[in-house]
Amino acid sequence: MSEVNREPGKYPQLHLDNQLCFPLYAAARKVISEYNPLLKPYGLTYTQYIVFLALWEKEDGKAKVGCLGKRLYLDCGTLTPLLKKMEESGWLIRCRCKVDERVVYVSLTDAGWAMREKLKDIPEKMGGCVSMDPEDAKRLYELLYQLLNLMSDDADAHC
Repeated sequence: MSEVNREPGKYPQLHLDNQLCFPLYAAARKVISEYNPLLKPYGLTYTQYIVFLALWEKEDGKAKVGCLGKRLYLDCGTLTPLLKKMEESGWLIRCRCKVDERVVYVSLTDAGWAMREKLKDIPEKMGGCVSMDPEDAKRLYELLYQLLNLMSDDADAHC
C-alpha cells in the first residue's frame, strides 16, 4: 500500500487562496445576502429580482425565455420553475409562440410593472452596503464583464 502525501504545501495550485473562482464565489454570495433583506418584504428572491431588471429594460416587458436565460446566465432548469412561480404571483405571464411552440415568451403584467416602482430604491440602498471607492467599483465592474464576455459564446447575438 502506497503512502498518501499529506504535505500541505505540496500542490500550491490547489490552495483555496490561489483560486480566482473562490473570491468571485464568496463575494457574489456576500452581495446577494445583502439583497435578501431588501427583497424579502416583497416576497422576492435575488434571482426573481434580476428577472424583473431584465424585463423592465424592454419597452414591452416581453422576452423569449431562452434569451432571458442567456442574458441572466441561467439555464432552463433554473429559469423555468422561477418563471412559473413569478407567474403564480401574478407578475408575468408565459405563452408559447404560435408559429413555433418550442419558443416560450414571458411578459410582465401590470402587477409586474408595478413592482418597478416598489423596488426603485434597491440599487441606492445596496450602494450603501458596499463601501468601495467609485473608481475601484467601476474597474471591478469592467473586469467582471470582461471575464463574462471572455467565457461566453456569441449565441445570444439574436436576442
